[in-house]
Amino acid sequence: MLNRRDFVALGASTAVAAMTRPAWAASANETIGLGFIGLGGQGNGLLDRFSKQPGVAVRWLCDADEARAAAAGEKHPGAQTTQDLRRVIDAEDVDAVVIATCNHWHCMAAVMAMEAGKDVYVEKPLSHNVHEGRDTVATARRLGRMVQLGTQQRSDPMQQELRKFFHETQELGPLQSVEVCRYGVRESIGKRSTPLTPPKTVDYNLWLGPAQDIPIDRDNFHYDWHWVWNTGNGEMGNWGVHLVDDVLNVAFLDKTPVPKSVQGGGGRVIWDDAGQTANVHFAKYETDTIPVVIGLSNLRAKPGENRPLRRKIVDCGYIVNCEGGYYCGWRGGGVAFDKDGKELRKFRGTTGVMEHPANFLQAVRTRNRDLLTAEVAVGDASTNWCHLANIAQRMGKAGAGSSLPVGEGSWLGTLGALQTHLEAYDLSLANQQIEVSDVLTLAEGECRFTGDHADRANEFLTRQYRAGFEWPGGVTTAAAS
Repeated sequence: MLNRRDFVALGASTAVAAMTRPAWAASANETIGLGFIGLGGQGNGLLDRFSKQPGVAVRWLCDADEARAAAAGEKHPGAQTTQDLRRVIDAEDVDAVVIATCNHWHCMAAVMAMEAGKDVYVEKPLSHNVHEGRDTVATARRLGRMVQLGTQQRSDPMQQELRKFFHETQELGPLQSVEVCRYGVRESIGKRSTPLTPPKTVDYNLWLGPAQDIPIDRDNFHYDWHWVWNTGNGEMGNWGVHLVDDVLNVAFLDKTPVPKSVQGGGGRVIWDDAGQTANVHFAKYETDTIPVVIGLSNLRAKPGENRPLRRKIVDCGYIVNCEGGYYCGWRGGGVAFDKDGKELRKFRGTTGVMEHPANFLQAVRTRNRDLLTAEVAVGDASTNWCHLANIAQRMGKAGAGSSLPVGEGSWLGTLGALQTHLEAYDLSLANQQIEVSDVLTLAEGECRFTGDHADRANEFLTRQYRAGFEWPGGVTTAAAS
């Protein structure tokens, strides 16, 4: 097992390698060597899809859990396996890396890879916090790297159809508002009376990386790191990024990377587990054009039912309200209706799962970042909208939901729906477990808070990095606890 001093030393060798290794610039007929970092469910899916693309070779397979790396290696016996991502990043036969680690490693691994001359495909969310996402975009620009976020629906041809439908032909008239819906059932992650011991197959030091070494109180080591702030960003930073990305793309044409303000709230209710992130969450954004509201719940619609909450016909997607009707969309499909609810048009897509890796590889070969459908700056914006919703909830005051309007027309009806939803569990938005923020104002064109509460809110824009895994160049503000 490598210690922290080893990490710092090898990081220095990566920087030296970057000075001698040019960005990949072979002809379109030459093979692109790939290294995969993170081989859980999503990482294995990416490995499968990338390995089916022409002109690529799977060279390295990496996971801090050696059992996962070994299992992937059985399917790709020609690849080398390792627990240490730096071996992949320093490998001379790797041209691009595919990162599907826990969220807290996304940006640090991406920056290290770019500094070593690699292009990067990185899973969503781009960042664990706003600061490191901003630095990752800056590094991509400084070094001229191709960096794609794993919001694969961006490569679905249906997305371009929708942009035309809303903004060119305007078949539903001017846009008025957007409601984002993430209603998907999950379960409690448990709460242990004694800390969980990581699996013996895991190099826990490398798994933690920049995250703090704190006791793990949940039942399962893998995946449920999503619901703890030290390593994850909750459901808002999980499915939320995909859905917000759709909205910024088709409704805003990527012209609104930062809203003017955000107000939000929510809490973790019912389960009494080791999770910290909200399982009921809501946020409202004001922009220069139209408002956006997000509603999220991981609870069943009602106790005993095996289905999620639903708005119109959407449980995991979004609703674009227009002057002449509305559109209900989800991954790979959608339906447009007139104001009376009459179906006008159906949309069908591919979900983009195969096109997205192909799009990234085309940009790597041509060195043209304009080809990327989910280029890092676009991915940073979608991720940051979700960070803002999380920050608003964490800035909230217990019981402040009693002042929220829950009428049918307020917050596009989202608050009323969530109020009814919670009442089925003998709760309400006014419950002490629900924390609600004031309206938080953003600096114009910047993901930075101004005005009332700005000092505290801005603390959430970064984090404290574990000794030996500090962010390159340091951080600009103190991290929130």
